[in-house]
Amino acid sequence: MDTRNIMIVGVGGQGTLLTSRVLGGVMQDAGYTVKMSEVHGMAQRGGSVVTFVRYGDEVFEPIVEEGCADLLIAFERLEAMRYAHFLKKDGVLIVNDQRMDPMPVVMGAAAYPENIIEDLSKEYKVISVDAMAEAKKLGNPKVFNVIILGVAAKHMDFSVESWNSVIEKTVKEKFIDINKQAFATGYAI
Repeated sequence: MDTRNIMIVGVGGQGTLLTSRVLGGVMQDAGYTVKMSEVHGMAQRGGSVVTFVRYGDEVFEPIVEEGCADLLIAFERLEAMRYAHFLKKDGVLIVNDQRMDPMPVVMGAAAYPENIIEDLSKEYKVISVDAMAEAKKLGNPKVFNVIILGVAAKHMDFSVESWNSVIEKTVKEKFIDINKQAFATGYAI
């Protein structure tokens, strides 16, 4: 299998690292070589967090080059816009339709761009999901990232059982059931 490239982008505290661990675990369980790299830009202060996950028969480096991502998972609209250029021409962008104002917007030094998802849809294959609303329906807004992961899983060749198995091994025991529900919710979208 050729190497597949996935990027997960978000804001500190949104669960990008957990998401990448689940992704990597599913790929390792399937027998692939997996390389991951995390880039934190002021993550504790709401800054960007970027995670690269690459898998295949042979993977030598963890970084995804611009224009090479098969799948870009964005937990926030502005982060989707910021990193969309990493997608391949036929890549898929899955974006959580949520707005989180960065510091320059909060301080009034910049404006939050309008129509981000619509503009991205002109150039890329975009799947937009209001995962936060779905997570609130489940009673736990923190699982929105696993809902997005469920949506993304439909674009990969791994069984639902494999995803659930890795979720069970990766999240704390008391959160297994809600995370499995969140995954199923995303997978059904």
